Order: sequence, then structure tokens, then C-alpha cells
Amino acid sequence: MIKLLENKTAIITGATRGIGRSIALVFAKHGCNVAFTYNSSTTAATDLEKELTAIGIKAKSYQSDAGDYDQSQKLVEQVIKDFENVDILINNAGITKDNLLMRIGEADFDEVIEVNLKSVFNMTKAIQRTFLKQRSGSLIHMSSVVGLKGNAGQSNYAASKAGIIGFSKAIALELGSRNIRSNVIAPGFIETEMTDKLSEEVVQGWRDGIPLKRGGKPDDVANACVFLASDMSDYITGQVLQVDGGMLT
Repeated sequence: MIKLLENKTAIITGATRGIGRSIALVFAKHGCNVAFTYNSSTTAATDLEKELTAIGIKAKSYQSDAGDYDQSQKLVEQVIKDFENVDILINNAGITKDNLLMRIGEADFDEVIEVNLKSVFNMTKAIQRTFLKQRSGSLIHMSSVVGLKGNAGQSNYAASKAGIIGFSKAIALELGSRNIRSNVIAPGFIETEMTDKLSEEVVQGWRDGIPLKRGGKPDDVANACVFLASDMSDYITGQVLQVDGGMLT
């Protein structure tokens, strides 16, 4: 196996489950050292750290809230001390608080914007100085097809994910001259432990509406992240890569 990320170091936010966990594992298999954050699931973080280390790379977990500006600054400072350098930032942390507009409360709207969108600002701001100093870096922000097309009952989530796209494109323009790339991945229907809560009938309905006739796997998203994090995508910035099986084609 060709290791596309050998000797690189990545920070991945929200990596103890689902897509984030797959990104961490696939990155490790490609030779990347991994610093990852978690919010409250200490056991899952410890287990993942052990699993990553067993692959043969350096890995460390950090309990940190990416939606908090000061915590994000301190996190990056600590990662730099522990790993000496960072080459890749994956802004993956996210939550949902779905409801129709007539029922959604201000607190639920604000929390989704803070965790999903403000966290991207917080972490990008925190890593910027390091990337500017080394004149290189790959920023990968996790959006969603919902950020591109909207979805009933997800006005807060759609707003946060659409905001990520606008933010990323602006940063691509600001930092491109310093060889810092900023791209977005927009997953479609990815089958994780969250979708396991849905009935088989509902899941099959989603699959039937996708041109490839299946839901995505977390590794499908992780592999796209490997490409955008590696030197293979050196001339790609300011883009949105849909990993959706053709859902929005």
C-alpha cells in the first residue's frame, strides 16, 4: 500500500465515532500521525487512540470543545508541543438539532451554528499561524449536501453547513498565496451508527433515490479526505467535493 500521508500530522475534530473515526483510521493507515478531539466519550477516545497507535503512528486524544474559541487556541498550542508540526486540519465536529422552523428554539439554532460553523472559524484561526509560518497546509471542512440544497426541518443545520462552504472559499482566496489550501467535503447519505436508528424501510428509500443505489460508507468520505490532504491535490483549493453517490447530480 502506498502511504500518501507518510510523515504528515493531522488534527481531526470530533473523531470518536462515524465519519471522524473512519478518517482517523484511514489517515493512520496512510502513515499520518493523528491528533484528535472528543467532547465527552472518554472511553471511545482511549480505545481509538490505542487502535491508531497499534497501526504504527503517533496518536493522541484531546478533550476539547471546537465550538469554544479559547479551547481551540489552547488545543492547537498543545498539539504543536506534542507533535512539533501540523500539516492538515479536518474540521469534522458537528451536531444536529432538527425541527421545523415553527418549533425550533433559539437555543437549538444557536448551538448548531456554534458547534458546526463557529468551530470551523475557531480551529482555522488557531492553526493559521502555524500554516503561515511553514507556508503550507491543507484545510478540509466537513459540510453536507444539505448545505447545498437545504432540507425541511434542518434550517439550522443547513445554514451551518452552507456557511462552511462560504467560509472555506473565502479562506482559499486569503491564504492561497501562502500555499495553504482550503476545501470542503459534502457527504450525502452516509450509513453510520446514526442511520442505524432509522427503519430499514426509510434507509432503503434513501438508497433507492441515489444513482449508485446505495448509501455511502464512512470510508468513502475518509478516502476523499486522504486525497485532499495529500500532495496529489496540490493544485486544488476553494472546491466542494460531493461524496454523495450522485444524489445531487
